Amino acid sequence: MPVIRFMPTFLTPDEVVIEVEPGVTLQEAAEEAGVPMGDACGGNCACSTCHVHVVEGFDSLEEMEDEEDDILGKAEDVQMVSRLGCQTEVADADLKVRITRESQVAFINEHPEHRGREGEIEV
Repeated sequence: MPVIRFMPTFLTPDEVVIEVEPGVTLQEAAEEAGVPMGDACGGNCACSTCHVHVVEGFDSLEEMEDEEDDILGKAEDVQMVSRLGCQTEVADADLKVRITRESQVAFINEHPEHRGREGEIEV
């Protein structure tokens, strides 16, 4: 089974590693691993809050559909390795993924229940 390594961010200071079945989306894997990723549209390819950079294993992924490409145009810091977590299904290869700051800020705004008394995030 492929392994996804979610890189550290300002919300998750340590790398998070999870093994998943092929066909799982990056958004589903992040949720299962407890890694904050924006999900304003509920995974329906209608926003860009799940924007990620696939820094290793990008070539193993299916090519993005036109709809994903259109929505990705709404995101900040789009790179050649950018994808939407809700639309990106894991294949057989291991991946290293950086969840964008934009996505993590969206998570904070979408899930205030994860804010602690001092404003820290409890994932």
